[in-house]
Amino acid sequence: MFTRRSSPISTLSFPTSTESITALKFNWSESSVLATTGTDRTFTLYDIRTAKAERRLVLNFRCNALSWNPTFPTHILLASEDHNLYTFDVRNLSKPTAAYRGHVAAVMCCDWSPTGDEFASGGWDRTLRIWREQERTSRDVYHGKRMQRIFTTTYTNDSRFILTGSDDGNVRMWKARASERLGVSHGRDVAARQYRDKLREQWKHDAEVGRINRRRYLPKSVYRAAQTKAEMIHTRQEREGRLRESGAKEGEVKTEISKVVIQEQE
Repeated sequence: MFTRRSSPISTLSFPTSTESITALKFNWSESSVLATTGTDRTFTLYDIRTAKAERRLVLNFRCNALSWNPTFPTHILLASEDHNLYTFDVRNLSKPTAAYRGHVAAVMCCDWSPTGDEFASGGWDRTLRIWREQERTSRDVYHGKRMQRIFTTTYTNDSRFILTGSDDGNVRMWKARASERLGVSHGRDVAARQYRDKLREQWKHDAEVGRINRRRYLPKSVYRAAQTKAEMIHTRQEREGRLRESGAKEGEVKTEISKVVIQEQE
């Protein structure tokens, strides 16, 4: 009996879809749930047991990558062309649960840490950013003189390092915490680092300490693009504020996070 290797076991598709699939990943907990993103700005959830698409979102911008949270199986992270990252809860896909802003160009890749409390993203702006789930701005920004656009990123299994692949042909390894020492750590060193972290956490609301803690050096091109983007966002918010004051009807002026999802299909 001959095996037909050119015939797939199953083909998953949405009835009205003409998309090219850009990313796909299985859920960590429900092994039959598959998520995909496409070039037609769609995000789709499939169930391989029924070989059907269960849910489908049409988004405002195309998503280039996705990643399931390893500790919260219902949470998924999407890297978008609008320079932002969004987390969705698959139980309610009407709008994102959070938006993470900081990149100044399209976000091309993302990956959750194995601990599930932070994630990394790389983008067209040639920067690698590390985010905490509870914070909406990145805690660290990595870049290099020769590093070009980042197309893939992943954590190591111990969460200590992050690997990136860029279109300059190189794979780079970064420390997840820039201040962490490599090699064997003695008890005294660990205690000193924990003490410093505790002090930073205790005084983070102080204006001067917070400014120093948030300060990151950025390449001139990224810094200028961030300033231009901030001005554009401020202008848009002022315009929407004037619309609200002029008595615009409810629903005519939407919040930024409500504009992400255009349509939900089942």
